[in-house]
Amino acid sequence: MQKKYKIIIAGIGAVGGYYGGKLAKAFFNSENTEIIFYARGENLEAIRSDGLTLQTAEGIFTAHPALATDNASEAGIADLIICCTKSYHLEDVIEQLKPCIDYNTVILPLLNGVDAPERLKKIIPGTEIWTGCVYIVSRLIRPGVVEQKGTINSLHFGAADGTKKKLEHVLQLFPAAGINASLHENITEIVWQKYVFISSIGSATTYLNASTGAILGNDEHKKLFLSLLSEITQVAKAKQIILPTDLTESTLKKMASLPYETTSSMQVDYVAGKQTEAEILTAYVVRLGKELNVPTPAYELIAGKLIS
Repeated sequence: MQKKYKIIIAGIGAVGGYYGGKLAKAFFNSENTEIIFYARGENLEAIRSDGLTLQTAEGIFTAHPALATDNASEAGIADLIICCTKSYHLEDVIEQLKPCIDYNTVILPLLNGVDAPERLKKIIPGTEIWTGCVYIVSRLIRPGVVEQKGTINSLHFGAADGTKKKLEHVLQLFPAAGINASLHENITEIVWQKYVFISSIGSATTYLNASTGAILGNDEHKKLFLSLLSEITQVAKAKQIILPTDLTESTLKKMASLPYETTSSMQVDYVAGKQTEAEILTAYVVRLGKELNVPTPAYELIAGKLIS
């Protein structure tokens, strides 16, 4: 009997829930591909009981993975682990999933930030690590239910030293599940483009406790935001990351196209008193700036407030 290609989705929230749900629906009872959810708490219990419901722009459906578990030993060795946790949970989750990783396993992190691959290589040296990011508007609205809105919906992945056969196999699996995915040779630049956007907006909205529309409509707020954009762009340049020459203009245009009241997930978490991703979205730019001798005064100001 042929061994099934096993994919574990770690973190069944806004991102992992959407992409995991699409994969689970497409490969339910498949002879060749098996989808496993690695989740916890009430979310896990809801999925075990009723499946994972996706409310999407295309319609509503419920997906059932081959297995939903919080016990890595139950899942077995994976061919691919798609990690969709919060950035600050990455190390803990991968440590938990070590029983699922062998010499053949590939890890694809789809997290906020740009340093996940290097962090993973420290924990599991010798494992093939890919790089990726997504553009999607989605959220876990209650245990077992993910809501996706709008037309912004794409997944980008790649690996400069990845196994070509493995990359091409996954590239075929994603569209078979109705996922808009692209394989890139320049994936580092693609991920950095997103990082510039979410880092600057997340840092500004959280520090100012203001929506994107309010920032663009206030001269002082906009000045601070432009300083953030300039600083992170200079850091990327010093790191020899090639970014579009019109990145500032395109970022402002994209920001202006958002509804006036748009906030960031970091701002929402900060206001609610929850743990935020300020370490990876704000402080990381400060640390990288110091390493590369690039001044980042605006980022330092915000990091000083958001990280105590």
